[in-house]
Amino acid sequence: MPATRDYYEVLGVERTADGDEIKRAYRRLALKHHPDRNPGDEEAEAAFKECAAAYEILSDAEKRQKYDQFGHDAFRGAGSAAHDFSRMNVDDIFSMFNDIFGGGGRGGQRGRGRGGVARGYDLETEVKLDLHDVLSGADREVEFTRLDVCDTCTGSGAKPGTEPESCQTCGGHGKVQQQGLGGMFRMVVACPHCRGRGKIVKDKCETCRGKGRVPRKRKINVKIPAGISDGQAVRVQGEGEPPPPEASPTGAGVRGDLHVVVRVKDHSLFEREGDHLLLEMPISFTQASLGAEVEVPTLEEPTTLSIPKGTQFGTMFRIQGVGLPNLRGGKRGDMVVVTKIETPKKLTSKQAELLREFAKTEDKHVNPERHGFLKKITDLIGG
Repeated sequence: MPATRDYYEVLGVERTADGDEIKRAYRRLALKHHPDRNPGDEEAEAAFKECAAAYEILSDAEKRQKYDQFGHDAFRGAGSAAHDFSRMNVDDIFSMFNDIFGGGGRGGQRGRGRGGVARGYDLETEVKLDLHDVLSGADREVEFTRLDVCDTCTGSGAKPGTEPESCQTCGGHGKVQQQGLGGMFRMVVACPHCRGRGKIVKDKCETCRGKGRVPRKRKINVKIPAGISDGQAVRVQGEGEPPPPEASPTGAGVRGDLHVVVRVKDHSLFEREGDHLLLEMPISFTQASLGAEVEVPTLEEPTTLSIPKGTQFGTMFRIQGVGLPNLRGGKRGDMVVVTKIETPKKLTSKQAELLREFAKTEDKHVNPERHGFLKKITDLIGG
């Protein structure tokens, strides 16, 4: 296999990524770079093959372990465990990872779901929400492009009044045998001449240029449930693409689904931790020392929090039931308020005088952990 970029870099994942993260990353990139969506774009086809090669290695525990230890050298030479995707037809690559696309493969049994019914590709798009949307749920209009059956040729790819001809390369079967690496095995793949259709279009439809499918923009409203997390997806059944031409020229069968991936924007005040919210709450030195009733912001109405006398920096208070709803049960999480004591940067002469008087009465060793803390620093730096 020729040397390529680091496979983790290709898929855009960390080296610690689990199998689900790797699968999602591959699926997103494969859909983005698929040649059907980038006709004539050689760079997109190269990227498609590159991410397929990365997925084949990183999705297999044994191959991944070898790759982590030896890099690309682990799969070079005859008899290696990896395929040379740079020389493979792009349709064949999809056949190897049919499970990633919910049965939406290409050619033969590929492109067929349960019971042998032809099934189309799943699609993916993204929607952005803020924490207020997560709290209450939201309706969003999403716009995406999908391939649909060409109305002019009804999916055949042939100019109206003409018919596709049987492929001479595969004899109309849509499949051919291909020699494996080292000549040790053979595999059945989609015919590279007819791309698995079994037929060749001589007089191409002018609308779809012989593909049988045309890209169309579509807008739909999607209901996002309350409590959803960043990276989770809402599946909209039947809003994907029709079965590919090689599986069903007319598009008869089951459409794929649309997966709407949610991206939750960072909030200026709150940090999310599951169903809980974290808030750093600034309080004054006098409020911390004497105690106070302070107003705390929430995603809804502000609430009141009692700060007891002698509160220290970093003290945590829990306010129950003002966090985010659980996606399944609906029960709301809590808010954890972490105190941040602010020291005034400017003092009036009166304030400074009062503090000096206070300092005269202050215990100079108020922090019993100070000595231990300084010793830890000394040990750390070797002083």
